[in-house]
Amino acid sequence: MSTQRQERVGQLLREEISRIIDRQLKDPRVGMVTITDVEVTPDLRHARVFVTVFGDDDAARATVEVLKGAAGFIRAELGKHVRLRCVPELEFRRDESIARGARIFELLEQVKRESGVSQEDADDSGPDPAAR
Repeated sequence: MSTQRQERVGQLLREEISRIIDRQLKDPRVGMVTITDVEVTPDLRHARVFVTVFGDDDAARATVEVLKGAAGFIRAELGKHVRLRCVPELEFRRDESIARGARIFELLEQVKRESGVSQEDADDSGPDPAAR
């Protein structure tokens, strides 16, 4: 199976799962969800669905648990809307890359403040092209 096909199927699944969650999943425990990525196995039988959830950690955990419980419903709806020989099993996971990136940015800002380096100094601290 080509990697390009896996990526195309993953993109298709991401769009359709987003639509299903937005329009058809009527569970009040599901908060603001964004499907950030879908990784499909080479045989297209399994798909890992990465989600970010707006809100605190408890709300995010609860939303992911609801999505895990609704995986069968979402898979059945995918079968109605997507032309694939076999609709993959869905595994929902929380994508924490955005939170990690924000935490790293926050730590870098803290280091800058503690070291007394202003943003202008940080921007000008690179090598001077005229000095060459």
